[in-house]
Amino acid sequence: MDNSIHLQSEHKAALGASMYVPTTHKDLLAIANGDKLGHLRSVIFCTEDAIAERDLSYALFNLSLALQNMRDESDTLRFVRVRNVDVMARVLAMPGADKLSGFVLPKSTRHNFAAYFELVRHTHHSLMPTLETVEVFDDEEMKLFRMALSAPEVRRRILALRIGGNDLLALLGLRRPTTGTIYQTPLGQVIGRLVTIFKPHGFQLTAPVFEHLSQGQWLDAEVAQDMAHGMIAKTAIHPEQVPQIERHYQVAQSDIELALRIIDPDSPAVFRMQDAMCEVATHSSWALRIIEQARLFGIRHTDDGVSAPSQQVNHQLTSDEGTTRS
Repeated sequence: MDNSIHLQSEHKAALGASMYVPTTHKDLLAIANGDKLGHLRSVIFCTEDAIAERDLSYALFNLSLALQNMRDESDTLRFVRVRNVDVMARVLAMPGADKLSGFVLPKSTRHNFAAYFELVRHTHHSLMPTLETVEVFDDEEMKLFRMALSAPEVRRRILALRIGGNDLLALLGLRRPTTGTIYQTPLGQVIGRLVTIFKPHGFQLTAPVFEHLSQGQWLDAEVAQDMAHGMIAKTAIHPEQVPQIERHYQVAQSDIELALRIIDPDSPAVFRMQDAMCEVATHSSWALRIIEQARLFGIRHTDDGVSAPSQQVNHQLTSDEGTTRS
């Protein structure tokens, strides 16, 4: 039975902090079964950038063993980030591939997407194309890609579009700064344009990885900016990042009260609440999203506040930040 529509509607907003795990990991099966890192909402087993070419055969062998032995049901959404079309075909041929929720597609463009889609056309798997090629900097190319993804048989399979921040920065000869957020690099404007190109048409976007593990305050700041762009899902590369990221997705008590008032059928068309003007016609979609977010991630009360960076978020990059890769 094709249950991809149900999967998409139920889990689109529940990806949370998607943990990337190399398929060479010794605990691959334990993670897939939730025996280890059982708090994960979604996990992505990587066969691409996290795997050296010389290790690919072992990585696929390790993944095949995990697929055969992992439980059929899991509270964690399980994806494989494939290396290319050939690797995706090999994974789909493995016993147990039906236990996967779907696949993350690398370096996705309108030119290579069809080859990936044909492999899953008759399966239940959902797809998360990754936007991380030079085409991302071309708005017209992104609009053409959106049109390709909007075909009815394709659209229902697209769980989200992932933004590959490190690959995009590499195309610019940059690396993200050690102090600051990705929005303070040239990608800030790019992410904003991706949001306006895709989200009005119903496509969800997930935020790039934050790679500096010792800069927790800047991770907090970046997740806040992700959310300001409408994203409540982000790539995580370390287990400690997962609860830190998802704490931000909890809804403030004041926001849930406001959302409930906006959708109240007895509310006037325009009213004042929390020293703000509220318009039912224009704020209802926000209110419904906030209520769903609270259902998925919970409510944050005033004494559970998230820490903010000690420096201002919009500080100017210093001369030694954002340098080219060696």
